[in-house]
Amino acid sequence: MSDHKDENEMSFLDHLEELRWHIMRGVGSVLFFAILAFLNKKFVFTVIILGPSRLDFPTYQWLCELSNYLNTDALCIHSLPFTIQSRTMTGQFAMHIMSSAVIGLICAFPYTFWEIWRFIKPGLYNNEKSATTGATFFVTLLFATGVLFGYYIVSPLAVNFLSNYQIDESILNEFDVTSYISTIAMIVLSGGVMFQLPMVVYVLSKSDLITPEGMKQYRRHAIVVILIISAIITPPDPVTQVMIAGPIYMLYELSIHICARVIKKNRKEAEKALRKI
Repeated sequence: MSDHKDENEMSFLDHLEELRWHIMRGVGSVLFFAILAFLNKKFVFTVIILGPSRLDFPTYQWLCELSNYLNTDALCIHSLPFTIQSRTMTGQFAMHIMSSAVIGLICAFPYTFWEIWRFIKPGLYNNEKSATTGATFFVTLLFATGVLFGYYIVSPLAVNFLSNYQIDESILNEFDVTSYISTIAMIVLSGGVMFQLPMVVYVLSKSDLITPEGMKQYRRHAIVVILIISAIITPPDPVTQVMIAGPIYMLYELSIHICARVIKKNRKEAEKALRKI
């Protein structure tokens, strides 16, 4: 007897209706946090969004402390020579809405993923359910880690590099608010997405679509891809790109170990099933 849920319990339209409610609750949670962020404009912009543009941002202070500890001034950031302007009449209002939407998406991600997972989980076999225990927790943990990494590490390094980069002293760096916020949002969201690599590898390993041997064989190709991704989401600064590529590569190596453990477990389960036949 199959341990899979009876597909006839619900019709196709019933499944669509259930999916619609899960999506609506997920979208509702995004709207809730977006409205909350919209109403707290001063805190959201002064403390969070514009934080990396000020020298009192924690990352800059940590770098200065590290610089003092190493007895060098190389890591300490003393100035961010740029101004932020709004060059269109609707610029600030549009960025207020976009920023609120991005913050709503980030804050609501755990609940939204949980809603989607609630819809998918009943259709899995019992062994698949047990294998994916804690999926919401680990996906949320990796996403939050990636977001924090993008915000506290990548964003300030990118802002520092771009604000101090000049091709001629007569050209002043006056960034449009749209450009500044879009860059920060892209970096933060990219970090959250890229840190899902271990979970993606776990799922593909459970499906026997990848093997640790294959991941090791294509390690060099993966390094090239990682460097390309780092170059896309960061300014053309080798130091910043290495600081981004390093953690992603570590995640890749961690994913190889995860893949190896999953494949080993899959083989043991297959051997056990053969003995029962």
